[in-house]
Amino acid sequence: MLPKYSSVNELQFPLKLHPGKVRIPIGSAIEEGFVWSLDRNSRRAKTLEAYAFSKNLSIYFIESKKYFSRPSLYRAKDGKDYSDNDSRFIFFSRAVLEFCKFIGFKPDVIHAHDWQTGLIPGYLQTLYQNDAFFHKTVTVFTIHNIAYQGLFPKRTYELAGFSPADFIPEKFEYFGHMSFLKAGLVFAHKLSTVSPTYCREVQESSDFGRGMEGILKVRSPDFSGILNGLDYTEWDPSKDKHIAANFSVKSKDVLEKKRACKKDLQKLMGLPENEDVPLFGMVSRLDPQKGFQLIEEMLPRAVERGLQFQIAVLGMGDPDIEAALKEYSLRWPENVAVHFTFNNPLAHKIYAGSDFFLMPSLFEPCGLSQMVAMAYGTIPLVTPTGGLIDTIEPWDAAQNKGNGFMCDRVSSEALLKTFESAIKHYGRNLHHEKCVQNVLLTRFTWENSAAKYLELYSSAILSHLAKFRLNSVI
Repeated sequence: MLPKYSSVNELQFPLKLHPGKVRIPIGSAIEEGFVWSLDRNSRRAKTLEAYAFSKNLSIYFIESKKYFSRPSLYRAKDGKDYSDNDSRFIFFSRAVLEFCKFIGFKPDVIHAHDWQTGLIPGYLQTLYQNDAFFHKTVTVFTIHNIAYQGLFPKRTYELAGFSPADFIPEKFEYFGHMSFLKAGLVFAHKLSTVSPTYCREVQESSDFGRGMEGILKVRSPDFSGILNGLDYTEWDPSKDKHIAANFSVKSKDVLEKKRACKKDLQKLMGLPENEDVPLFGMVSRLDPQKGFQLIEEMLPRAVERGLQFQIAVLGMGDPDIEAALKEYSLRWPENVAVHFTFNNPLAHKIYAGSDFFLMPSLFEPCGLSQMVAMAYGTIPLVTPTGGLIDTIEPWDAAQNKGNGFMCDRVSSEALLKTFESAIKHYGRNLHHEKCVQNVLLTRFTWENSAAKYLELYSSAILSHLAKFRLNSVI
């Protein structure tokens, strides 16, 4: 179940309106919602490649033009959050539960993601606690980035309809406010996040846990880190129509094909077409989290040292980061090229045409970009944090092992040192070729991750049933 955002493409995914409507209390008001589902009988649906995965899956969209018919998901054009984000996701969370009852679907597991759905476990354990319809339902709550917490003033608690008695630190209250994320962490039967290392990091310090580390330590027995998988049908260099030359791990001329992709990328980005200079690519949200301050500090020193390199950056976001990168591209046009937009074909070209993929994140819950880069034989250069630790094995030249370059710490000095090592490595053809082969052989499939989620669901169900039976006996 998803909100029916205005960005849902009904031409690509034909929908049909479900009969009836859902009535949801928001404070003293009653809001109406409508539900759409993927139309299995549409001829267009049957021709969609994307439909194949959902042939045994019911997909519903909760519609409220008041709350979801907007240009972007969470923020207005001025970059500020919508002022009614609390009401929007109170509505969505309760609509999910009420619609389940409306169609008679009793879920074994509700798997909720991030603060936007954090109230669902809270509702099930409080307002719906004695509702026989959900008495066997368990919840799993996944944190994708703990920095986003859905923090709202106390009046939001009243809008949500919870009992005043539950506005306490052990439950919903968070330093006089209400955090939707905290609700999920407190009330869900099981918790997960998107990599084993990030699971450990967010429990260890406030730098990573962002104030939630105490709760997560208490919930540690119920907290798992499960690495994300990658969609290798979307990111497949052997069939990618956006890149200049197709190749795979079985190709005998991988480096030659990658050089063709590199030349195409250099030409498109306005960089000198020189195959002897290593090209570092970045496809990223321009956010401080992604380590752009480290890059801003490192680049002038790299130029001063006379290092031979090129950097191609695609992304949009923080205006200050954009300004700094733009200045560097004007100062050193032979080294730095930037493109401030969302451009999917260009992203594919950067992943395929770069020699290295630069990802010096300050923290990284999982990271998909390094996985995509490796699918295209592009060697990641990363910082030692979160999912980057779980996906990158540092290159060992003595044993020809490893699939990337990893800084020894998160700092601009460490980044410069590792950056220089990667440049030197590029000049050693046999080492570089072996590392590219290692990278192409690295796979992160959803099959492995899905099996771990099934184990988590089963564990949640079994522990809930045991508790339910114990309470029944008592």
